Amino acid sequence: MQRKILIEKLSKVLEKLKNLQPPQIADIENANSEDLARGVIVRDFGIEEWDWPQGVGLYGINKLQKLNLLENNNEFFYNWFKKNIERGLPTKNVNTTTPLLTLIDLCDVYKDKEFEELCLEWAEWLMKDLPKTKENGFQHVTSALHGKDGLTLNEGQLWIDTLFMMALFLNKMGVKYKKEEWIAQSVYQVLIHIKYLYEKKNGLFYHGWTFIGNNNFGEVFWCRGNSWFTLGIMEFLESSEEYMEKGTKEFVLATYRAQVEKLVELQDASGGWHTILDDEESYLETSGTASIVAGIFKGIQSGVLDKKYEKVALKGWNFIIENIAEDGTVLNVSGGTGIGMDKEHYKSIIIAPMAYGQSLTIIALAEALKYIINEERVK
Repeated sequence: MQRKILIEKLSKVLEKLKNLQPPQIADIENANSEDLARGVIVRDFGIEEWDWPQGVGLYGINKLQKLNLLENNNEFFYNWFKKNIERGLPTKNVNTTTPLLTLIDLCDVYKDKEFEELCLEWAEWLMKDLPKTKENGFQHVTSALHGKDGLTLNEGQLWIDTLFMMALFLNKMGVKYKKEEWIAQSVYQVLIHIKYLYEKKNGLFYHGWTFIGNNNFGEVFWCRGNSWFTLGIMEFLESSEEYMEKGTKEFVLATYRAQVEKLVELQDASGGWHTILDDEESYLETSGTASIVAGIFKGIQSGVLDKKYEKVALKGWNFIIENIAEDGTVLNVSGGTGIGMDKEHYKSIIIAPMAYGQSLTIIALAEALKYIINEERVK
């Protein structure tokens, strides 16, 4: 029964993602500074743009495709990348690296030289030209709020998002092309982000760190930010496990387990997590919940986590299912979230259908489905 429900939900969420259009938000094209602070950023909506929300969306579709349970999406992928390349790609930054997480795999499918050269060009840029913080951290340079060619430099800043969107890409490229310096740099980025974003008092992660102010901004434990680590580090280890030194791997895994322990404590009775993890007055948020659930399922299946965490993952799974509308829209997803100096910033972010909300839900349900299939085989 669970498998049937999962496949039905996955089909609906996938179809909605592939046809996701911008929501009907008044004057979205003319968003003012207050709107932008609430996450009303034009390029974030829909599936067509080349940026991080769509990149995470593609990553989710690709994850699902690898299960070979639903229709083949190679034509959709090919058309999406070709269309964006033909109309001109945006400026290179952390956000716009995200679609390449999927393009790496598609290089082997299409044997398209243009795709491969694009991935290699981006990896070289990341190593040589991406602005770096003190101690050589990947500065979280993002797309400008308006247009596709500008940049927001975020000088001296490390953000937790970077681990999923950029360090994972560089690691996958290093493994694929056997570039030890790329692999080593990606591992270093994981370590420096843990160093400056991890709060050892509770095992959670801050959204960001600034070397200019030497602080963690508003010191808020943001749900989706933490979930980038919960899922991202499992994806990272899956990509590079044989290349990572044993002591380093154990350090990273200890950090992951400590975070999961605290997340278990903070899980709401509904199965979801609040957009500010330790603030029950903040709204429950589905994309972060989905990413956490996916990361926990991966941890259990890899043997990193004890099976006792199954009830936590399944409880989260139920929350996600309850937040999928009949037409496949994933509900209660927060918009793009810049770093804030207080909790109110995170509480005020809009809730709207987002590509990454659809995608992270796909990844969570796909990992749940893999878990169920494996459990059936054992029985």
